[in-house]
Amino acid sequence: MKKIINPPKTTWISMLKRPTQTIEAVENTVTSIFDDVKRNGDDGIKRYTAIFDGVSLDDLCVSEKEISEAEKAISNELKAAIEQAKSAIEKFHLAQKTAKIFVETVEGVECWQEKRPIQKIGLYIPGGTAPLFSSVLMLAVPAQIAGCKEVVLCSPPNKKGEINPAILYAAQLCGITKILKVGGIQAIAGLTFGTETIPKVYKIFGPGNQYVTVAKQLATKYGVAIDMPAGPSELLIVADDSANASFVASDLLSQAEHGTDSQVILVSTSMEMLNEVEKEIEIQLPLLSRKKTATKSIENSKLIFVENKEIALEIINEYGPEHFIICSNDNDFYIDGIENAGSVFIGNYTPESAGDYASGTNHTLPTNGYSKAYSGVNLDSFLKSMTFQKISEKGIVNIGKTIELMAEAEGLDAHKNAVTLRLKSLKSE
Repeated sequence: MKKIINPPKTTWISMLKRPTQTIEAVENTVTSIFDDVKRNGDDGIKRYTAIFDGVSLDDLCVSEKEISEAEKAISNELKAAIEQAKSAIEKFHLAQKTAKIFVETVEGVECWQEKRPIQKIGLYIPGGTAPLFSSVLMLAVPAQIAGCKEVVLCSPPNKKGEINPAILYAAQLCGITKILKVGGIQAIAGLTFGTETIPKVYKIFGPGNQYVTVAKQLATKYGVAIDMPAGPSELLIVADDSANASFVASDLLSQAEHGTDSQVILVSTSMEMLNEVEKEIEIQLPLLSRKKTATKSIENSKLIFVENKEIALEIINEYGPEHFIICSNDNDFYIDGIENAGSVFIGNYTPESAGDYASGTNHTLPTNGYSKAYSGVNLDSFLKSMTFQKISEKGIVNIGKTIELMAEAEGLDAHKNAVTLRLKSLKSE
């Protein structure tokens, strides 16, 4: 990891730059695949599945038999773990339910807000060498609680044309019956336009690589909403001498192993801590099954020393990390001061992987600095807030003149007339 000592503020933007390609670098590929899928439907989907996933499929749908076999293929211990994680996620997201808001703004003018589920949802679940069955829980559980009518899940098949059994088990546990063997850009395109097999949805959720991220952004041009721009994983840790260096190193490596374009950063007011963490990474890295991936990611990562916690906090808010771990003598300073982060983990015994799996919070979070403006996925992500108003005769009299004056000032005579006619009708009566 690159070690940086007291970086001047003028260098922060370049220092904190993510190791991602620009949108322009992948946009042409994404656009061409979108155009193909829009024209050719399932044929286009199958062609790109053969190219990118190395398998030719006659049927894109996962069968009931495959789901049944998947349940038998995983251990009872893993099933129990998935069920425990699901329970925690359910508890946290059920607690996010809110009641109808009702207020009489003026006598006779009643206004209220209700939340209604988004009807058609598409979930994208990465597969490959790290099949994220945990993401099924993170997305399907709140969709189920929200009451979404149609939930479609897409995940890339392996070279045998199969989806990881843990993904299938988690999906059926959450009541998802429409599961498709489609990954990458073509999956997002299929959910955007709809094909003979893939339903068109109203909103797409799920993490992915840079190509999937750009594909989701392109989907918005065709009237499909997305959860957020969620690309390669990232983690920033702030730690001082009160932290455990081996814990800190393990957390940095836990995110580094996600992908070669992941980024991890340690900010510290202690040079000794930076040095100890660096040594621990050298000890732990060779033991990882994904050490090649983690090693490449570590090359994109940084150890940053600053003189005080105020500078540390300013750097952290400038970066806006997806995951933010706090291990310091003054955790409350960072808790109170953090403005830009997807999810925050506090203390030596709160690893980031707890949030990835089983603490209950959602792990689908904004990356690439988007935490400055976006929230992570939550129950409201699957709901729409609708407002209602009901005005009585007394109410229209009370606010009618205000509406007439404002409409006239804006030059919108028809708006004014819609009120004037009603007021005249009441007077004549």
